[in-house]
Parts: sequence; C-alpha cells; structure tokens
Amino acid sequence: MASLPGVTPGPRGLRVALPAPGADRVWFCLFEHGEEVLRAPLAPRGDGLFEGLLPGLGPGARYGFRAEGPAALGRFDPAKLLLDPWARRLEAPLRLHPSLFAAGEDSAPHLPRCVVEAPTSAPGWAPLPARPLILYELHVRGFTMRHPEIPEAIRGTFAGLAHPAAIGHLVALGVTAVELMPCAAWIDERHLPPLGLANHWGYNPVCPLAPDPRLAPGGMAEVRAAVQALRAAGIAVILDVVFNHTGEGDAEGPTLNLRGLGEAHWYRLGHNQSGCGNVLACDRPWPLRLVMDALRHWALEAGVDGFRLDLATTLGRRDPDGRFDAMAPLFAAIRQDPVLATRRIIAEPWDLAEHSLGAFPPGWGEWNDRFRDDIRRFWRGDRGMAGALATRLAGSSDVLPGRPGDSINFVTAHDGFTLA
Repeated sequence: MASLPGVTPGPRGLRVALPAPGADRVWFCLFEHGEEVLRAPLAPRGDGLFEGLLPGLGPGARYGFRAEGPAALGRFDPAKLLLDPWARRLEAPLRLHPSLFAAGEDSAPHLPRCVVEAPTSAPGWAPLPARPLILYELHVRGFTMRHPEIPEAIRGTFAGLAHPAAIGHLVALGVTAVELMPCAAWIDERHLPPLGLANHWGYNPVCPLAPDPRLAPGGMAEVRAAVQALRAAGIAVILDVVFNHTGEGDAEGPTLNLRGLGEAHWYRLGHNQSGCGNVLACDRPWPLRLVMDALRHWALEAGVDGFRLDLATTLGRRDPDGRFDAMAPLFAAIRQDPVLATRRIIAEPWDLAEHSLGAFPPGWGEWNDRFRDDIRRFWRGDRGMAGALATRLAGSSDVLPGRPGDSINFVTAHDGFTLA
C-alpha cells in the first residue's frame, strides 16, 4: 500500500495514488488557467489502488480525477471531475452547481481544483503545562468577524484568530482551550441555496485534510500560525472533526469525490444513523485510512492538541448491520497511534439512532449532556435538583463510573440555546 494516498511532489515529479475500489479506469486530470490540459491514465496496483508518476510537475499544480466503473458500485461517471479525498489544499471554496448532480454532464468548469502543496516540516509539539480545562467553542469566522480591533482584511480567518486582540479576549476570559468548529473544506447541503441560505458552521465536509479556503486563504501555513499563537498564550487548540458523513449527502446529492470512486466501498449504503444523508464506513480499510491520515495531518502539520469527534457513535458502527461497537476499528486505531495517543480525544457520544454516553474508551473525554441538562434545570430554579447538581459536580459517576476526568461538563454549545 502506498505510504500516503493522494498526490505527493518529489524529485521525479508527482507521485499519484488514489483508492477507487471496483473502478475499471482512473485518470489524473491536470488544469492550467482553468482548462483541462492533461488526462493521464493511472495503473491499477491491487487493493483498489491506482497509481502513476507525472514527471515535470510539482507544487502548485492544479488537478482532479475522473473514474469509470460498473454502475453496481455507485456513481462511476467519467464526466464528473472528482476532488482528491487526500487533497491538502483547494484553490477556492466549494459551491453547488447543477452539473454536480446531472449524470453525464461535465462538472469540471464548476468545481475548484485541488492544489499540490510543497512538503513542509512539521512544527515541534509538546503538551502544554497542565491546567484546568476551560473549554470555549468558537467558529473561526463568526468569532473574528466583528471584533473592532481585528483588522478588517483578516476578519473571518485564521489570521484574524491569531491576532493579539482575539487571543487577548480569550486570555481575559480565562479560557485554557478552544474547540474550533469544523475547519475542513465543506459544501452547502442541496436544500440551502434555493432558500437563499448557506452552511455557516461547516458540518458538511468534502476534503478532510484541506482547510476551507474561506477560513484559511493562506492554507495550512495560516492555520499553523494561528495554532502556534494560541499555544504561545497557553491556550490549547482542539478541532471539531466530522467523519461520520460527507458533503455528498443522500442518494440525490452531488458527486464530488468518494461517490465517484466506488461509492459502495466508502459508505454504509442503506444506513443513515448520522441523520446527514450518508454514513462513512469507518470500519473498512480505505475510509479508515482516510480518517486516520486526516487526524495525523492536522496533528502533525497544524500542531493541534486534540480532536472532538462529531457524532462519535456513528464512527463506532460496524458491518454488517451498522451496530455500535466500543471496540470498533477506528477507536482502536486512534488509541494505538503514537501521534494521536498524545492528543486529547473528545467524543460526542450519540448520533441519530443511539445515545452512548459512558461507552467510549477510558481516557477519552465525552460530552456530558446529563451535566448540561441538570445544570440548566438547577439554574432555572427547578425544584428538587440539589441531588442531581451534587452528582454532576462530583463527576457524574452514574454515567461515567470511575472516570470523573473524562466528563466534558458543558453548559451550552453550537446546538440549542446560546450562553446568553
């Protein structure tokens, strides 16, 4: 198996490796000035992997893929340009267009290209000194857009988050860690544009290794600079990551990457425990590899301190029936990984079908909605809440026995009421 799927520059050119299980043919497509100037066939190498070497090309090259295969395995359609699931940068934000849905219609004019990034040396990382965890969830754009001391030119971006005014505000609040809402490149759900709406939060990812160009026009280097600035102020950085589903949505959704690369191998078809139209099959080899590579990429390249796993119950579902398993392959892989084992992992312990608070590995944080609900009821003045309050303040032993340090005692987050 290739060391890293995707497109990697080297002294001989671009090494290309793309999983497309069940495909008959796969092409690497090179673009210059918005036009497709090369369509190079890749060679099958077994285990669903297609590989090739493109001499004379290097960092800055703009590209996509096309694939052809049997209809029984999903939306193989060589008319569709496909984004690299392992892309590290996109040239522009993702926008919906009718060509992304229509079979046989070329989508290339309406899809941004992936951009080859030059290799970078990972920043040095060491745990911050131990402090009580005071966790502040924020949206990079929303948090920085209206601060009067952040220069207008960088509001809404990681550069704005790195500004001393933004960090000073967090320090003054006593925050010791920020949890950044999703930062990977995302797309709108198909029902939003007709309503004149857009996905602001980012919980609809397409390329999990690439920062969204709206948040990080400077790419991962901009993200890394913000993380380093926050950590220099003693503030840890945790990323909210979405691996339970992708922005390709349900059966009527667009074809962007995985759907055109052997859909039946990437998604758990016929299941929708995520409530978001599809479920990524994280217990299968290639989806598992994609998730692990994305986590390691953000840990090593951005230097973040941890991850919050959105709808983590879905990540623990396994074939053949999609049931939750606390010993699922992804959880085991994260726990044994020498990089990720040093980072803080927080699970959102539920999905559309099941509530799993207390079921995740010891040492992982879990969003404790029992704490949230009981604290709100006590604060509101509900009668008879003294006992429940004591249980929550003492570590919630009823739901996390022997694991008081794993309870993420949140009062409010992006779902539901604001703190005000």
